[in-house]
Amino acid sequence: MATEREKMTAGQPYEQFDKELIARRMVARKQLRAVNQLDDNAERNNGYRELIEDTGDDFFVEAGFKFDYGWNIHIGNHFYGNYDMTFLDTCPITIGENCYFGPNIGLYTPVHPLNAMARKNDVEMGAPITIGNNAWLGGRVTILPGVTLGDNVVVGAGSVVTKSFGDNVVIVGNPARAIKKIDNSEAGNAAAKARWADKLGDKA
Repeated sequence: MATEREKMTAGQPYEQFDKELIARRMVARKQLRAVNQLDDNAERNNGYRELIEDTGDDFFVEAGFKFDYGWNIHIGNHFYGNYDMTFLDTCPITIGENCYFGPNIGLYTPVHPLNAMARKNDVEMGAPITIGNNAWLGGRVTILPGVTLGDNVVVGAGSVVTKSFGDNVVIVGNPARAIKKIDNSEAGNAAAKARWADKLGDKA
């Protein structure tokens, strides 16, 4: 028989007041309160990584990071997160490599029923969030449950992402919509190198 944690992670209705889940939320809350006060970058980021299920070696987050469990957070290598991010990881949050997140980012996987009777009786579920490689999320971006973003996606500041998008797009607004394709081909890379020659040189 599945545990409440297993049901939660799978996106099935679960008992949010399960003892194991309550205990983990208390551990995460207590440790994050302490870690978020640390001025030393290495100590602070090591504290976050102790709670997060897996991260790459190159992981840097500014102070103010909050999440429910850490069990369901999976972050690829070369990750930077700015101040005051909130990841509600009822279901898996999977982030690719080389991702930059601005301040006040919200990734929310919990789902509550629209029906009021079901909601007031604590029916709670979730849906995963998946973000591909090389994403750049501007400040105050909100991503809702069930969203998948492809590789090389840029999300404009203040956007609310309610549906999934593929690779190489700029999305903005509430609800977010695609406004531009990004050229990440060899030609696009050549144009970037020409524009920022001193910085990029012969880099791939």
